Amino acid sequence: MDLGTSYLGLTLRNPIIASASPLSGDVAAVRRLEDAGAGAVVLPSLFEEQIREEERLIEMLTSVGADSNPEAGSYFPAAMKYNAGPLGYLELVARARAAVDIPVIASLNGTTEAGWIDYAELIEQAGAAALELNIYRIASGPTVTGGEAEADCLALFQAVRSRVKLPIAVKLHPYFSAFGALARQLDHAGADGLVLFNRLYQPDIDLARLAWSNDLALSSAGEIRLGLLWLSLLAGRLPRASLAAGTGVETADEVVKYLLAGADVVMTASALLRHGPEHLRSLVSDLEAWLSAHDFASVTAIKGLLRPSHPDAEAQRRGDYIGSLLGYRGPYVNR
Repeated sequence: MDLGTSYLGLTLRNPIIASASPLSGDVAAVRRLEDAGAGAVVLPSLFEEQIREEERLIEMLTSVGADSNPEAGSYFPAAMKYNAGPLGYLELVARARAAVDIPVIASLNGTTEAGWIDYAELIEQAGAAALELNIYRIASGPTVTGGEAEADCLALFQAVRSRVKLPIAVKLHPYFSAFGALARQLDHAGADGLVLFNRLYQPDIDLARLAWSNDLALSSAGEIRLGLLWLSLLAGRLPRASLAAGTGVETADEVVKYLLAGADVVMTASALLRHGPEHLRSLVSDLEAWLSAHDFASVTAIKGLLRPSHPDAEAQRRGDYIGSLLGYRGPYVNR
């Protein structure tokens, strides 16, 4: 059975990637993920705010006696606690790459074009196999148009692309007015891959405290449908970019579904946080068992097998939508 696949021009032993999370924040953890079967590992994101904060502290320390402001100008007060911080992150990249045989992918998380993107070059020098650019930006201003939000994402990618030669995957949320067009623009601009999707962490309200609650809810298998839709629409239509699925992977069933829709690789973090890194073993073995049971000799044989067959994919999906509405059956519906 051949579980191998290609992603960002990298050869992977299987299509299951441990995506960015605290589980990949040190070398021992990366080794553990490799031993459990990961095809590749994405390190925790290095945030734009972390880099800016470190630069601010350095400026403050080197400006003693000058008119420096000791107050932090950041919304990220715990930046250094999430991972090793900017300088430590570069050491993590280098040590993880030396410690394992699978590809180690670094992750940069930012929203603006500024000096922090120089860290992409430092990450490349540290030996990362690839870079995941995680664009987590909510265009909340009422005057920002959809076109402007998409242009900002494209400009940010191009700024990072200009710094490095290593493969870059762009991780995006799905809430753009014309996601397909943005995907094609990124592909044309040189993106080696797209990761679908970044989850927007939406706050809740705690009625007992009358305060916002920002607790982290792990994803579940019920969240894969939007990813399935867009993967199926984009697979085979982007000349350059690989496609990675990245939400709601709990079991091998979700892995198989994403591959059938057109994903080149499938990423998981929530399931590993919920069950531990060893959960990768069951994902890999159950994927192999499914392929064998259905007489497929390789992962490649099922990739994109269930892409839309209609020449007008939008028309087909609209037909599916109408069919879903007409096909509903329930105790309060008479047909």
